[in-house]
Amino acid sequence: MPISSRGSAVLTVAAARRIALGAQGFATARPSAPPTRRTLAKVLDNTKLLQIDSVSAVVRAHYAPVFSRIGAYDRALLDEMSWSDSARRPRKLVEYWAHEAALLPVQDWPLMRWRMVKYRHGRWAGLGRHRDEKLADEVLSVVREFGPSTAGEIEKHLELDRPRAKDNWGWNYSETKVVCEQLFASGELSVPKRVGFQRHYDLTERVLPAEVCGRELDEADAIRELVRRAASAHGIGTETDLRDYYRLSRVQTEPVIAELLAAGELEQVTVEGWDKPAYLHATARVPRRITGAALLCPFDPLIFFRARTERLFDFHYRIEIYTPEHKRVHGYYVFPFLLDGEIVGRVDLRADRTTGVLRVPGAFAEPGRGMTYVASELAAALREMADWLELDTLEVGDRGDLAPALRRELSPRLRV
Repeated sequence: MPISSRGSAVLTVAAARRIALGAQGFATARPSAPPTRRTLAKVLDNTKLLQIDSVSAVVRAHYAPVFSRIGAYDRALLDEMSWSDSARRPRKLVEYWAHEAALLPVQDWPLMRWRMVKYRHGRWAGLGRHRDEKLADEVLSVVREFGPSTAGEIEKHLELDRPRAKDNWGWNYSETKVVCEQLFASGELSVPKRVGFQRHYDLTERVLPAEVCGRELDEADAIRELVRRAASAHGIGTETDLRDYYRLSRVQTEPVIAELLAAGELEQVTVEGWDKPAYLHATARVPRRITGAALLCPFDPLIFFRARTERLFDFHYRIEIYTPEHKRVHGYYVFPFLLDGEIVGRVDLRADRTTGVLRVPGAFAEPGRGMTYVASELAAALREMADWLELDTLEVGDRGDLAPALRRELSPRLRV
């Protein structure tokens, strides 16, 4: 339903939620045919980016949002779009610091040039750490001569055996790895491939097309485009929401929002219960209803800004990876469960690839949800995930009020 047909600048939270879900692709029917690169590209049209994270408790974070929206697909398709390049099938995605580490469309890389200038000495230059220019020149020379290389391979070529950094900002990286990351942040190196999820660095001009590398944008123009993309990905959002999507600042976003309002690309509206104005994208629609189920990775673009998640879904969510085990409330790697447009529960998940088991140490329903229906739909979603990950069985633990009902639903597939 077009927004204009509502005839009101005041929206309910339920309407805002449906707008947000529609903008992220959850109002679109799943494909009936096996997904193709084109199918995955349509997902990226909605999300604009896929966050990358090293945790592999279930599946790497960038794979999961695609599965949540289209169901089972061949992960090699996303690998090919991200880390393969040929005349017949050119690279479609590239790594850079967008929300956090993320895959974004190759054509969007120039929108980050202003950030590359800011990150000349790396993301943590503000802490007083400047890159070793001599070592940086040596790293670039090695990569220029030998092609895509890991930091460890570069160190071997340089015959270096330097101690690892002791301070927290360095994440215990070697000096060579720190410089590689600084050169990546500054845009001088890019990532043509990953092997075992380890970055291989190469000169950016050998990774991206010349027209992309050569495209220059003023910071103001780049920020305007990023806010446009964030507004499209949200459908509706506050200034804080739009700012967070690409990790912008208020100083950057507020003037752009004013411009987009004046141009009619955004409309300021009120969402009942929100304490800040909301901005509606001109092409946003209000789906009449959202149906279906999806398991949401902790780094899914729909929920990675926790304050927005709480406003939209009345769902308080914190990732507990870094919380000591005895202090965790829900578990190590917890997937919120989206059902018919609302988050109705959450499950702690672990993929045990050695034994072929998708483990569910804990399952929790949100207050007021019907246990039987939620458990039935969650069981189906977990079966689909297990099949996609090529895991033979499911194993449900004892934690959580939803666990008994889920165990009953899954009993035919449970390991005894």
